[in-house]
Amino acid sequence: MATPLAQAQELPPDWGARLRRRLLSRPEQRATEARDGTATLAGAPTAAPAAVLVPIVQRLPAPTVLLTVRASHLRHHAGQISFPGGRIEEGDPDAVAAALRETAEELGIAASFIEPIGFLPDRLVRTGYRITPVVGLLQPRFTLRLDGTEVAEAFELPLAFAMATANYRARRRTLRDIEMEVWELPYGEHVIWGATARILVQLRELLHDSPAATGQAEAAGRA
Repeated sequence: MATPLAQAQELPPDWGARLRRRLLSRPEQRATEARDGTATLAGAPTAAPAAVLVPIVQRLPAPTVLLTVRASHLRHHAGQISFPGGRIEEGDPDAVAAALRETAEELGIAASFIEPIGFLPDRLVRTGYRITPVVGLLQPRFTLRLDGTEVAEAFELPLAFAMATANYRARRRTLRDIEMEVWELPYGEHVIWGATARILVQLRELLHDSPAATGQAEAAGRA
């Protein structure tokens, strides 16, 4: 685990302003590949649209990221760590509305506590969904009311810890009978991996000076 000093060095003091400048203003698909069972792909007509909220809690002096542990009885990704979110339903006007609705349903956090500030590129996952990550700033005065049918637990990950390249590792996993190398971010008793870890890596790359930051993160994944 990174030391407090290393964590502080990994989080730029103007992180909030950087995110506002660098996040996408609308959902976008890019033709790039990932090594963790996910991809950002241009044009995936058969994929079901979904959205997740990447909630950054504005705690002082150190912001955190709110994550969930999925219930153990779920059909897909049971017990895994994820962002709140789910399929974009017919009644959702857009990805932001879907992410906010799912967050309210899963965690009991009202939309009035959340300021959406932009998007990361869409991700295509092996379960057949195209996920739009919506980054939002979350006021720390919220109260959690977990939906036990979907969420077993929620916890906060220090944003600085998630932004430290040295905290990530690459491991071999078998997903749907295919062996591949995936991103992992161990934190206490939790191991964050797959699409959730990759979205955090994207966030880190965005906060640091691209292309060097991108190269550093990819090197960490190959370690």
